[in-house]
Amino acid sequence: MKALSITKLFFAMVTFLSLSAAVQAGELERAYQKEYAFLKAQKAELEKRLASDKVQQANELNASQEKVEALQEKLLEVSEKAKVSSEKLEKVSKILEEKEEDGGLTGNVVNQARLALEPYGVKVSDDNRTNDLEKIQQAFGTSIMLYGELSSLRNEKGAFYLPDGKKIEGDIVKVGNIAAYGIAKEAAGALAPAGEGNYKLWNAVGSADDAKAMFAKEKTDTIDIFVYENLDKEVDYVTEKTFVDTMEDGGIIGYIIFALGLFGLVLLGLRVINLMGAKTRVHEITQIVVDTFESGEGSTVALEKLKGYKGSTARVIKATLRNIKKERAHVEDVIMENILNESTQIDRFGSFVLVIAAVAPLMGLLGTVTGMIETFEVITEFGTGDPKLLSGGISAALVTTMQGLIVAIPLLLIGNLLSGWAQSIKDSMEQSALHIVNLYEKYRG
Repeated sequence: MKALSITKLFFAMVTFLSLSAAVQAGELERAYQKEYAFLKAQKAELEKRLASDKVQQANELNASQEKVEALQEKLLEVSEKAKVSSEKLEKVSKILEEKEEDGGLTGNVVNQARLALEPYGVKVSDDNRTNDLEKIQQAFGTSIMLYGELSSLRNEKGAFYLPDGKKIEGDIVKVGNIAAYGIAKEAAGALAPAGEGNYKLWNAVGSADDAKAMFAKEKTDTIDIFVYENLDKEVDYVTEKTFVDTMEDGGIIGYIIFALGLFGLVLLGLRVINLMGAKTRVHEITQIVVDTFESGEGSTVALEKLKGYKGSTARVIKATLRNIKKERAHVEDVIMENILNESTQIDRFGSFVLVIAAVAPLMGLLGTVTGMIETFEVITEFGTGDPKLLSGGISAALVTTMQGLIVAIPLLLIGNLLSGWAQSIKDSMEQSALHIVNLYEKYRG
């Protein structure tokens, strides 16, 4: 009975829950339908608004395109006008530049004419009331007359300096604007620039007759003339360098090279005297020994005859005679040994000569390097504006190289020749000693 009541209770609960779920499902469905209807209405509203916006946007876009096209047309018109204006501006600028260039060119020509003619005492007008073209015409007219005057042979009174510095008055014959001759009671001849527009008598020989011929306007086959560029800078007299001048240019190193050269010449002289004596003694002493053997006398007698002779050759022959009775191989060794011992005497002074020949050009190179250093110091201090100053320094620097070569070349040449001569003397000594040995064996046999 109790189980039946529980079952009923369970079914009652299930039935209640089912009814509750059905009621809730109906309410939820109505809520969903309501929400769906709302969203559908919103969608329709949005679609309507979107269509309206599209129409409005299309209208605005069309209006904007029309404005852009209008602006583009206006831009093209403005660009065309700007192009035309730019072309006009460019033409005006070119015309202005041409006028400025023409004005500057004529002004420059006038200034150049003024500067060129001023040294000749001609002044180009600087009046503002005269235009540049008239000034140029005036300058050209004056230049033509000046050219005719300067290209002619003309005489005028003037003064010039003598080589001793004395200033004298006389006649000056000007050959164009490039040369001049001076004629005075004291002297006559070609003139050279003395600086600051003055003349001085050139120290060349033979121009006096040419000066007189020019003054008389007589024709000559040849003339002795000095051509100059201008009279502002003095020209030095032509002087020939003496030996003392060359030595002074070389400085201390030049004197050292000269001393080495003199010492080398003395050694060469002593070496020649030594070799001449040695060569003469070879033939003389050899002939004495040969004559002694041919007369039947022995080596002892030959030694006695050579007792008064001294020198390298005598010592070698004496040593040969003292050992001549020994074996030939031993005698030959004695000969070679004595010749080697005497080589020092025969080659005397030869090494010193060759050393001087090698040192002299090196000393010259040292002098050149020191001279060039001094020249660059002058350039650093005074610049390169005076070519004469630079050429003098370079010339003095190269003098030592010349002196070194002048000393080295003959010493080297003669020294080697004397060395060959000394070798030939040693060969003659060896040949004479062997000849004596062969002769002794011949007569002994």
